[in-house]
Amino acid sequence: MQTTTHIDLKSAFTQVRAATEKICKPLEIEDYVVQPISDVSPPKWHLGHTTWFFETFLLIPHVAGYEPYDHEFNFVFNSYYESIGSRVIRTDRGNLSRPTVNSIYKYRKYVDVVMSHFLERSDLTQEVIDLVILGLNHEQQHQELLFTDIKYILGHNPLFPEYRKDIDYSIPSKKTENFILVIPEGNYEVGYNGNSFSWDNELGRHKIYLNSYAICSNLVSNAEYLEFILNGGYQDFRYWHAEGWDWVKKNHILAPLYWHTINGQWHNFTFRGMLPIDPDEPVCHVSYFEAYAYANWKGMRLPTEFEWEVAAADFNWGHRWEWTASAYVPYPGYRQAPGALGEYNGKFMVNQQVLRGASEVTSINHSRITYRNFFQTNVRWQFAGIRLAK
Repeated sequence: MQTTTHIDLKSAFTQVRAATEKICKPLEIEDYVVQPISDVSPPKWHLGHTTWFFETFLLIPHVAGYEPYDHEFNFVFNSYYESIGSRVIRTDRGNLSRPTVNSIYKYRKYVDVVMSHFLERSDLTQEVIDLVILGLNHEQQHQELLFTDIKYILGHNPLFPEYRKDIDYSIPSKKTENFILVIPEGNYEVGYNGNSFSWDNELGRHKIYLNSYAICSNLVSNAEYLEFILNGGYQDFRYWHAEGWDWVKKNHILAPLYWHTINGQWHNFTFRGMLPIDPDEPVCHVSYFEAYAYANWKGMRLPTEFEWEVAAADFNWGHRWEWTASAYVPYPGYRQAPGALGEYNGKFMVNQQVLRGASEVTSINHSRITYRNFFQTNVRWQFAGIRLAK
């Protein structure tokens, strides 16, 4: 990871920690514990895990005499760090009726008090500063996961309860189908280049050669995707990868996640409850399988992650994570960091597709053109959409 010291660490820490709890404020106590599928973690687990991160990687090794809030919490809130020890199996997070939500909020306060005093010290090393900034970015990732998981939890409640009445992300409506200017063939540089924070999977700036291509300046809209549905896109194997077609048939997929027909009209579940589909909004909650099939149906394709990065300055991005045609692999010269923090990205570089951009629920100041998100091809609970290329 690459970081910088040009921020007020204590202020940034306070703001990020408060933002996480603000996301959870509209929840009822029962909402904190639900885990409908293995990919979704209960909100209270996110609250505990992000706290555990600061306690484990900063307070325990760097604050003399620090006493962990609860020695069992390392087992409860470790996510996937083999180096740190045993942990609750991911699918069992929803079985954690204890520790209670109240005790987890007490845990957060306990760690926050110690962290605030710790960040006032004038002798913090660059290694410690980098760890703090890493922890803040880690928590911002979990803020977005909180939004995705809360939506899945409420969107699979048979009553489809709203999360918040006043939530408004002001997604721009699609007005045209124009393409930006064709990007000429040539050599380009990709990868992070700067002094601010970046993840290690963005580093290793390097040259790539691209053939000439065009990329759509707008994301695919709900109305456009509905045409695919009404034209039998989910019933025609010709548009799908073999694995994607098997996935459609096995899971009886007929539309994007959260889409429902009510009295013959298409609706989708939103943070404000079930609403009629806005035809102009960018389609959301589609898998890589669906993105590929739609592009194939249109006689087009998904851009590679490098085509996306080279052209991104010329179009409006940041409202949906955007599936690319690129497998998630390391950049030239990538070296996995030693120890537990080396497990953060490197070990997931297999059987995943890269998404670029950001989404309506990405935390403020947590997006950049070089950011490489990644998920499995069947994932739909992320706020992911489609941009076409040819």
